[in-house]
Amino acid sequence: MTTPLQCLVAFALWTLALVLVGVGPWRIGQVLMNKVRANSFPSGQPHGPEWYQRLNRAHANAVENLPVFAALVIAGEVSGLARTVPLLTTLPLVIVVARLGQSVAHISSGRSVVVNIRFTFFIVQAVSMAIMGALLLRG
Repeated sequence: MTTPLQCLVAFALWTLALVLVGVGPWRIGQVLMNKVRANSFPSGQPHGPEWYQRLNRAHANAVENLPVFAALVIAGEVSGLARTVPLLTTLPLVIVVARLGQSVAHISSGRSVVVNIRFTFFIVQAVSMAIMGALLLRG
């Protein structure tokens, strides 16, 4: 059985993997091959090939959602509700699986059908986190 804290660690490690396996090596390679300067990666501005831009955005999206997910998981653990409310154990796993699916879809293509799949994974995460929040507030 996977615990909510294990799911949180998995989400964090996935977020880290996106930068360590994709974003970081591509940038380092570009700099080491003297194709660009180290300061040639402006935040919020497109740079690099399309696949890299999708990977970079998938990483940024994971970073943006990690604190919310962490707050909910930690609140469930600290309050003890994660041990007594079954959904607070199930939903973190749903969220991690949906996060993986969203990232893979994001990286794989920008085609309309894939964007719809990616959005579906995002909605699963958002609704799951909202349910977790409501359960925690209800106590």
